[in-house]
Amino acid sequence: MPNRRSALAASLSLISSVALRLALPLALFGPLAAGNALAQSAYPNKPIRVVVPWPAGGVADIALRLIEPKLRAELGQPLMIDNKPGAGGVIGDDIVAKASPDGYTLLFTSSAVNMNIAIGKSMPYDLDRDLVPVVNVAWAPMVLVATPALNLKDAKDLIARAKANPGKMSYASAGNGSPSHLTVEMFRDKAGIDAVHVPYKGSPQALMDQIAGRVDFHFVNSATAIPIINSQKVTPLFVTTSKRLNIAPNIPTNAEAGFPDMQASQFEAFFAPHGTPQPILDKITAAVNKVLAMPDVIAAMAPYALEIDGTSSPQKFAAMIREDRSRWVKVAKDANIKSSD
Repeated sequence: MPNRRSALAASLSLISSVALRLALPLALFGPLAAGNALAQSAYPNKPIRVVVPWPAGGVADIALRLIEPKLRAELGQPLMIDNKPGAGGVIGDDIVAKASPDGYTLLFTSSAVNMNIAIGKSMPYDLDRDLVPVVNVAWAPMVLVATPALNLKDAKDLIARAKANPGKMSYASAGNGSPSHLTVEMFRDKAGIDAVHVPYKGSPQALMDQIAGRVDFHFVNSATAIPIINSQKVTPLFVTTSKRLNIAPNIPTNAEAGFPDMQASQFEAFFAPHGTPQPILDKITAAVNKVLAMPDVIAAMAPYALEIDGTSSPQKFAAMIREDRSRWVKVAKDANIKSSD
């Protein structure tokens, strides 16, 4: 009988020990989980850094600065815009990909993230693994512009001039594999022309050299192009949309120029580090969409021909990214464009 009692006591002691070991992590996890939930519900309680992997004055920078004041008011915290250009956006992208997934470091960029993949660019991060789509803000159409000194009336004039001078005309881009580069390559492939590519670190720099007459033509986003077009420093030939821009109704559409299937608008959107809690993503998405519905924001976007989204979500944006990527993968493959790094 004493042996049975000893065995029973030993068993009970073992069970208690196991239960205690199991209970301790749960007891510790409870406050931790509650703390995480509290942090998410209080988000944001400090300024949010938004990395823009393009120079100031580029379309992503313009689009973000147009909504920042209203988004600041909606979230109750300022957005600290941090321009980190270089390597076709990769430098800034990588900063966010490696940031803490707490919602206080975000990325605001364009379709260039897909184009880098399309050309097989070597990158220190994986878009699908390290970054998560949050919300699309707007689309920026691309406009084909020419140097005024060429005295071109339309896209047909440009094509005729290029065919008469194969390999002698030049075109600018915001960098190898950038939206402006791949859009020109799409155009060159369809038009059957040969020209020399001159890459820059961003559209503003490319456009300035074009104004100076150092390059002949350029596909530039509407946000950067419209103010320069209005000043008559470049000649617009057509826009990559199926309808004319309200702000620039004299610019022909892609169909009117003879390229009805040249849809090349680029998205301008927020990404976050992978692992950012869904409640934080949802809060950012709701705030952005609310801001985009404000009449004064709509009015502010209009002069740049930015097409506001306003219905985006992480799920919708992820699907749009896949569709956008497949288009640019085909363009890069058809034009045999490969990254040099």
